[in-house]
Amino acid sequence: MEFFYVSLLCLFVFLVSLFLHFLFYKNKSNLSGAPIPPGKTGWPVFGESLEFLSTGWKGHPEKFIFDRMAKYSSIVFKTHLLGEKAAVFCGASGNKFLFSNENKLVQAWWPNSVNKVFPSSTQTSSKEEAIKMRKMLPNFFKPEALQRYVGIMDHIAQRHFASGWENHEQVVVFPLAKRYTFWLACRLFLSVEDPNHVAKFADPFDVLASGLISIPIDLPGTPFNRAIKASNFIRKELVRIIKQRKIDLGEGKASSTQDILSHMLLTCDENGKFMGELDIADKILGLLIGGHDTASSACAFIVKYLAELPEIYEGVYKEQMEIAKSKGPGELLTWEDIQKMKYSWNVACEVLRLAPPLQGAFREALSDFIFNGFSIPKGWKIYWSANSTHKSGEFFPEPDRFDPSRFEGSGPAPYTFVPFGGGPRMCPGKEYARLEILVFMHHLVKRFKFDKIIPDEKIIVNPMPIPAKGLPVRLYAHNQQA
Repeated sequence: MEFFYVSLLCLFVFLVSLFLHFLFYKNKSNLSGAPIPPGKTGWPVFGESLEFLSTGWKGHPEKFIFDRMAKYSSIVFKTHLLGEKAAVFCGASGNKFLFSNENKLVQAWWPNSVNKVFPSSTQTSSKEEAIKMRKMLPNFFKPEALQRYVGIMDHIAQRHFASGWENHEQVVVFPLAKRYTFWLACRLFLSVEDPNHVAKFADPFDVLASGLISIPIDLPGTPFNRAIKASNFIRKELVRIIKQRKIDLGEGKASSTQDILSHMLLTCDENGKFMGELDIADKILGLLIGGHDTASSACAFIVKYLAELPEIYEGVYKEQMEIAKSKGPGELLTWEDIQKMKYSWNVACEVLRLAPPLQGAFREALSDFIFNGFSIPKGWKIYWSANSTHKSGEFFPEPDRFDPSRFEGSGPAPYTFVPFGGGPRMCPGKEYARLEILVFMHHLVKRFKFDKIIPDEKIIVNPMPIPAKGLPVRLYAHNQQA
């Protein structure tokens, strides 16, 4: 159905766009006569977007990048993505340049479709909303604050595995991983812990997430249209929760430090102004999306690789059982326990290298500038790809081999391992993600061994890596149960 809508759109704009494409496209920049990067722009309007997306649908998103690196330049090449002229920056040097020039030469950029799914009640763009959030989040995600959440995460994980995994011979991992990370996000951001209340949010969030990456045609029945409706539904439910929290705070039934919601309600900006209910709902909505989608992908792929690599599983199992045996009956995990999970985190990092949930991100050139001898015109979009370093033999020898020892000692070279981005825009929830992933690994391996039911299950990247069938596994419970 989506391709039908695309065809209609193509028929409508093809002749005009073809004329404009050749009339206005230039091979030279006005900046010092430097050439723009080599490459091709593909079809009018759609450019190379279909090729860019289809390599991910086929499970090999790096192919788009590496094919053009080999043909044009290993550092930077031009293309045309999502209706925009773009340059793709590759390798550690490209990452360093972008991360070091955030808000100087480049700034974050999202397609306009994102603003339609996440409309701001304050009439500001997604970019401006993200800047506000980044000023607010450090207090919640700093280590001293996160230490308080380890026990809560452990408690939720115990309930999750008891209800979704135990007493099952087979499970489908990816939906369960999404349920786990979403439950945690609801509890820690909103203090919503009841599984039934969490489930009320879960289905609309799935619709929203799938619509974000669909073709942005707002017609009844399209994934994009369904995503907008889901966004509106979730926002209304969040406003209801916010109104109740304001009452609870006024009556002393809620704490000012219990979660992000209370923090937002009680924190004013530099002008002494407090956020409105709809504004808070906008921000919580974005947090809930970012707070669970990427971690759920990481958790699923950890199960995949542990099932495929028995020797890696044994290393994680040994480390986690030493921690489990040190705990008394009913004693929850602590921050100190998390710090002991060094091998487990090295394994998780290698999973993040091979299957990064964040495949890359876009920036926008704030002015004309030169990179590696090529001119990048103002307004061009710039894409950086995690795979240009993660799967490069230059930075990771035998890049397809699973090797957690890459992360021992000082680890990979700077700007080569970038699953959380880098620079001022590095994911503020990096440490939060580390906690939820390690707590998941702890409860997983101390309860079960497991085998993949579909040995050669296809992987789809759309835009995060996802097992095509959800990763069904067969469970073998250990004798010692937690």
